[in-house]
Amino acid sequence: MKYIVIILLVWFSNQAGQDTYVCKNAKISLFSKAPLEDIDATSNTGTSVLNVATGDMAFSVPIRSFTFEKSLMQEHFNENYMESDKYPNATFKGKIQEKLDVTKDGSYPVNAAGVFEVHGVKQTRTIKGTVTVSKGVVSLASTFIVACKDHNIEIPQLVFQKIAETIQIKVAASYTLYKK
Repeated sequence: MKYIVIILLVWFSNQAGQDTYVCKNAKISLFSKAPLEDIDATSNTGTSVLNVATGDMAFSVPIRSFTFEKSLMQEHFNENYMESDKYPNATFKGKIQEKLDVTKDGSYPVNAAGVFEVHGVKQTRTIKGTVTVSKGVVSLASTFIVACKDHNIEIPQLVFQKIAETIQIKVAASYTLYKK
């Protein structure tokens, strides 16, 4: 986990300073509604770096960090669908399009344009979210959809009624100012 944070900070190395914020415990959840069984999993180990001056941001979450209510579902998720040993992380590297002012409390709708990578497939995406500033605390929330076919995640015909073709992703991150 620390390795991922270091990589993200290196990415920001020439920008790191008073405008760089870090999150080491972003909550990322996924939800899939299917006719026979819903799939619901959460990870609290997402990492993110955000430079509020430039809008540059990066996210990473270890696929194996998602926990499920049923252990068999978690095993199938990692081994059969996500191939977690081969593709250990989901990442997003991009830029928030709107100018952020973290000196003023408020809630600001944002669009982050960048490259989203899951299951070894990179996709250019613009993801909507909300940046909230409250008493100096910067947080980000987003909900978006990922289509399994867009990332070559195959759903066998045998279980197509158990797994939806799209997955809803929710992200919640609270940042602290990075100190060198």
